[in-house]
Amino acid sequence: MNTSTDSLMQPAGHPQTAAPLVDLSTRHYQSPLLLALQHCQAELQHIANQADMVLAVADAGSTILWTQSGRSMQQAAEQVHFVAGGQWAESAVGHNALALAIKIAQPSSVIAAEHTMVSICDWVCYAAPIFHPLTQQLIGVIDLSTHFSRQNQLGLIAATHCAQRIQKHLQHQHQHTLTLRALGTPQAHFGTKPLKLTPRQIEVLILLALHPKGLHLDQLHHALYGERKVSATTLKAEISHLRRRLGGVIASRPYRLLVPISADFLELEALITAGYIEAALQNLTGLFMPQSNSPFLINWRHYLEARLSLLLQQTHDVELLLTLIRHQDYAPELSQRLMELIAPSHPIYQRLQADN
Repeated sequence: MNTSTDSLMQPAGHPQTAAPLVDLSTRHYQSPLLLALQHCQAELQHIANQADMVLAVADAGSTILWTQSGRSMQQAAEQVHFVAGGQWAESAVGHNALALAIKIAQPSSVIAAEHTMVSICDWVCYAAPIFHPLTQQLIGVIDLSTHFSRQNQLGLIAATHCAQRIQKHLQHQHQHTLTLRALGTPQAHFGTKPLKLTPRQIEVLILLALHPKGLHLDQLHHALYGERKVSATTLKAEISHLRRRLGGVIASRPYRLLVPISADFLELEALITAGYIEAALQNLTGLFMPQSNSPFLINWRHYLEARLSLLLQQTHDVELLLTLIRHQDYAPELSQRLMELIAPSHPIYQRLQADN
């Protein structure tokens, strides 16, 4: 059973019967799923009603954003807070399909007594992760749940189909969005079209993405080059090239982006700020701009690494850390945290010690 250590810490004699609730209107974190939901709610409502199941869409931290319940499941879902605002992370309610699909980034099912929370031990749940169509970041999950007596072998297929429908809506929304990937190998897309840009041009776009109010020429020059002797004319030429490639979506005085932006590094920062430890670590695909010598981007890399180090110290999930250690960029920090959590007799411990 994939359950984090702290998820089962419930007061003796007082078994948990409902998930914690949060007021979504007070949260600073805004899931990229929210806009997609506006365009596919009717389709998802039809699926839930036709199957007589409860269908839930949750963000990357396992907080439910929206639900639709068939007649037979509505009251049961409300009683356990399987509703908008319900927090279904393993650390909150224990083993469940919604959190498991995020944890392993694969479609998952949890049946009856496999659930930790006794009030849903007569449920069967099918969940599938939702990925950003361009950055491939895990941004949420969709869950289809019903009574165990109505278990269906096609449940996982249905959940996966729903996730794909949402991803299709996301892709359609990004027709006029600038998508930036800076964790690992830098990439840029405008709409769904990849942009063939030089490393310096991608750096300019990332700097502007990090400064939504814009940068004046001297500010952008200093952020990009620091004290290096590079003329302002050179920078202007880079910006002119970008304007031609992007159709003039870079304003001047100050320089700023005039299109919606989707960026893996901004989403990672938002997940960290929201305290979504598992989702943040799942979306850790590499160092931020590892080859950049821009002073500002180097400092931002150090800032992100410091926040990630603090995040690692907050997780007690050994299985998640073992999964993530494949990312060589953060292997030393992951190894150190694992060695703090597992016993010296653990078979992995000796290998980690040798690698360090």
